[in-house]
Amino acid sequence: MWLLNSSIGRKLIMSISGVFLLLFLIFHLCMNVTAVFSEEAYNMICTLLGVNWYAVAATVVLAAIIAIHFIYATLLTLQNRKARGNDRYDVNVRPKGVSWASQNMFVLGVIIIGFMLLHFSQFWYKMMFAELLGNHEVELGGTLVSPQNGAAFIRYYFSHLWVVIAYLIWYVALWFHLTHGIWSALQTVGWNNTLWYNRWKTIGNIVATLIFLGFAFVTIVFYLKSLCGGAC
Repeated sequence: MWLLNSSIGRKLIMSISGVFLLLFLIFHLCMNVTAVFSEEAYNMICTLLGVNWYAVAATVVLAAIIAIHFIYATLLTLQNRKARGNDRYDVNVRPKGVSWASQNMFVLGVIIIGFMLLHFSQFWYKMMFAELLGNHEVELGGTLVSPQNGAAFIRYYFSHLWVVIAYLIWYVALWFHLTHGIWSALQTVGWNNTLWYNRWKTIGNIVATLIFLGFAFVTIVFYLKSLCGGAC
C-alpha cells in the first residue's frame, strides 16, 4: 500500500498526525493558562477529563497518534540516511533557505519525547492513571491530594527550579520543532502554492512562538508564586 510504503505516503501520515498533535497542544495550553487565572476552573476541567470514558478513549487515541508520528519520523529518517549513503559524513554548509530545525527534526523529536516521559510521570501517572487504579489520593510532596486536583500538581512541580529549567528546555525544543513542522505538514497535505508558501511559514512561526510563550508563562508564573508562598 503506497500510503504505508512510499516516502510520500509516510510523509502524509506523519503530517496528518502532526496536525492532530498541534491541535492537542493548543487545547492543553488553553487548559494550563486557565490555571493561572482560576485554579478552581482548572480543577473542574481536570475532573471532566478524569477517568470518564471519553477522556480515557481520547488518551488512548492521543498515545496512538504520538506513536505513529514518532515511528514514521524514524522510518523517514532511516530512509533518508540510506538514500544519502556516505554523503551524510561529508561536512557541508547548510544550504541557503534551509533552517537548522529542518535538519534536526528527528533529534528535536527525541528530546521532546524524552521530556514527555518526565511530564507523564509527574502528571498523567499520578492523575488519570492513579484514578484508573482506583486511588482516590496520591502522595505529593509528603501530603496526600486528590488525583483531580491538577492545580496542586502544577504548584508543587513548578516550585522546583530544576523542573522549571527542564520544562523551559523542553519548550525551546518544541518551538524549534514546530517552526518547521507546522508549515512543512501543511505543505505536505497540499497547501504549498507559491502564494501561501511564505504565509504558512510566517503563520507557523507565530503559532509556535505563541505556544512556547504560553507554556513558559504558566511555568514561570507558578514558580514565582512559589517564591512568595502564593501570596503574590
